[in-house]
Amino acid sequence: MKLSYYFFFCTLCILIAFSACKHDEEELSSEDLIANSNYPEEIGRIMINKCATAGCHDNISYEAAAGLNLITWNDLFKGGNGGAVVIPFRGDQSTMLYYVNHDSILSLPALLPTMPVNGEKLTQDEITTLYNWIQNGAPDKSGFIKFSDNPLRRKYYVTNQGCDLVIAFDAATNLAMRAIDVGVTPVIESPHMVKVAPDNLSWFVCFIGGGYFQQFSTIDNSLIGQVYIGPAQWNTFSLSTDGQKAYVIDFANGKLAIVNIPAMTAQIINGFGNPHGSTLNATDDTLYVTAQLGSYLFKIPVNDIVNYEIIQLRQGFPSPAAELQPHELVFTPDNSKYFVSCDESNDIRVLLTSNDSVIAAIPVDLLPQEFAISHTHPYLFVTCMDAIGSSVSQRGSVAIINYETNQLIKTIYTGYQPHGIAVDDVNNKVYVANRNANPDGPAPHHTSTCGGRNGYVSIIDMGSLTLIPGSNTEVSVDPYSIGITH
Repeated sequence: MKLSYYFFFCTLCILIAFSACKHDEEELSSEDLIANSNYPEEIGRIMINKCATAGCHDNISYEAAAGLNLITWNDLFKGGNGGAVVIPFRGDQSTMLYYVNHDSILSLPALLPTMPVNGEKLTQDEITTLYNWIQNGAPDKSGFIKFSDNPLRRKYYVTNQGCDLVIAFDAATNLAMRAIDVGVTPVIESPHMVKVAPDNLSWFVCFIGGGYFQQFSTIDNSLIGQVYIGPAQWNTFSLSTDGQKAYVIDFANGKLAIVNIPAMTAQIINGFGNPHGSTLNATDDTLYVTAQLGSYLFKIPVNDIVNYEIIQLRQGFPSPAAELQPHELVFTPDNSKYFVSCDESNDIRVLLTSNDSVIAAIPVDLLPQEFAISHTHPYLFVTCMDAIGSSVSQRGSVAIINYETNQLIKTIYTGYQPHGIAVDDVNNKVYVANRNANPDGPAPHHTSTCGGRNGYVSIIDMGSLTLIPGSNTEVSVDPYSIGITH
C-alpha cells in the first residue's frame, strides 16, 4: 500500500512539474523569446513574431510544419524534412526566402504556400533584412557563422551541372553548408566531376562545357588556382596520391591533359579514342582509361604516355552488345583486382591487376555508371541510371557487389536517375546523387534560380544496406558527381 502511494505521489509530481514547464513556455513573452532565440535582434523579431508562431514553426507545431523549427537560431540550423533551408552567404540558395518572397519582391523564386500561412505577409523591408542577413553568413547574435568552427570537418561535395554550382555538405548532419559558384564564364560550363585532394585541403572540378580545370580550398571554398586546358568535354580526372598531378580526360576529342597542380600548368596529349573514366594504380605509375565507345581500356605508363597498351574486355565473356562501352573503373582496396562498368552490356567486368585478365562479368541493371568502394566492408556500389523501376516515376538503382566474391548482393532504388556516388566509411553511409533530369521523374519541390529540374541526394545505411528514410535532400539542377574528404 505504501509502495503504491509512493508511485502515485511521484507520478503526480512529474505531471505537475511538466504542466508548469509547459505553462511557463507558453507564457513567455515575445520579448523573452526573442532574447532567448540566439538570433540577432532584428532577425529574432521577424522569426518570433511572424514565423515561429502557434501552429507553425514553433516547439509545439514544427513537426507538422515540414519539420522546421524556427524558435531559435540553433533550431533553424537543424533544417527541416528537406534539409537546410538557409545556406550561409547564399540567399539565392536558401529556400526559406523562396516561401516568404511574395509578389517576387526578391529576384528569386516565389513558392507557394506563401509564408506565414494565413498570416500577415512579411514586409519588403523584412524580406530584404532576412536576405542581407543570410548574404552576410546568417550569424547568430554573437556573430558566429554556422559550420565556421571546424574547417577540417568531414564533408562531401556535389556538382550541379545545370547551374555551375557545387554544394558542400556536412557529413555529420547531412546539411548543406555552403554553395560555391564554379567555372569562369557567364555561360553554363557544366561541372562534371568533383574530387577531394589526398591531403583534404582542396577539391578539384572539371567541366564538360568549359576549358578550365579548377582547384578550391576545403577550408573556405575559395579558388586556389585554375589552368586553361582548352574547350572540350572534360569528363573525368584522376589525382596522384602525392597531390602533384591530375590527369583530365576529354571524351569528345580523345585528349589527355596532364596538370602540374602546384604550378597549375598543363600538357595536352592527343590520340585516345573516346576516353571516359580513369584511375591510377597503387604506385601511380600507370593510368587506366576506359574507351567509352569500344570494348577495351587504355593502360598508359605515365612516364611514357605514347607507349600504352590496349586491354580487351571481352576475353571469353561474350555479350550480344556490339561494344561493351566501358564507362568507369575502380581498384579494390588491396589493388588485386579492378572493376569496369560497361554501359551497353549492362555488366561489371572484373579483371586481375597482375595480368589484366577478365575473371568475371557481373550482370547489373541498365546503364551502370559510377563506382564507390568501401574499405571497411567488402562492398562495391554501382549506380545504374536507367534501371526500370516498379512505376514510371522510378528509374535507376544502385547495385551492391561483394568485391571479394564478385557476387551481386542486392539492388536499391535511391532516387530518379542515380549517377554520382561516394562511400563514407567513417559514418557508415553511402551518398548518392540522383539527377532527376528526365521530365518523367518526380516533380521537384522547388525551382532553381538557373532553371531546369532539381535533383536529390539520398543516403544508404551501409550497415543495413537500406535507404535511410527521409534522406532525400533536394539540391540544384542535375546533381552529377560526389567527392568526399578522406
